[in-house]
Amino acid sequence: MDYLYSLYDALVSIHVPNDKARAVVDAMERDMGTTIATKTDLQLLRQELLSRLASRDELAALRTDFSELRQDVRTLRQDNALIRKELELLSSTLTVRLGSMLMLGLGLLFAALKLT
Repeated sequence: MDYLYSLYDALVSIHVPNDKARAVVDAMERDMGTTIATKTDLQLLRQELLSRLASRDELAALRTDFSELRQDVRTLRQDNALIRKELELLSSTLTVRLGSMLMLGLGLLFAALKLT
């Protein structure tokens, strides 16, 4: 507030009328009260920034978790594709074995019929 008195004295010293000098100082004081941050404003801002930084840390942790989850999903998809290939191979193998057993059985049946 000392600067306001200094401003008032400076205006009076250059022959600005007292009421006009007081009006300038009052206007400046009102303007400064609405535009300049107080200690309380700065403390509130600091608290908000700290809470947002904590939120950013949580967000970074979530991003890490999601990237790990994506990697796990990719791994599961690859495993799923391998299982499908193995099932196709198993199906083919079983078809060949069943066909072989059927042919062997028919061969034995015809051989038995021929012997009788």
